Amino acid sequence: MTGLDWPGLMRAGLNGLGLEPAVFWRLTPVELRIMLGIEQGAAPLTRARLAELAAAFPDVTKGAGNGAD
Repeated sequence: MTGLDWPGLMRAGLNGLGLEPAVFWRLTPVELRIMLGIEQGAAPLTRARLAELAAAFPDVTKGAGNGAD
C-alpha cells in the first residue's frame, strides 16, 4: 500500500517552509508539493527550443512533393 509520508510532509511544511500547523492542515497535498517545488510545470518554450522543434518538424508547403497535393 502506498500512502502519503505524513511525518515527512509535516517536517517539510512545518520546519522547512515554516508553516503554522493550521496553515499546513488547510493545504491539499498538491498545494504542499507545489510549495516544496516537487510539482514542476513544463519548462517555458525558449527561442533555442523553438528552433530545435522547427528543425525537427519543418513546415511543408502544399505541392512540394509531400503527397498533400
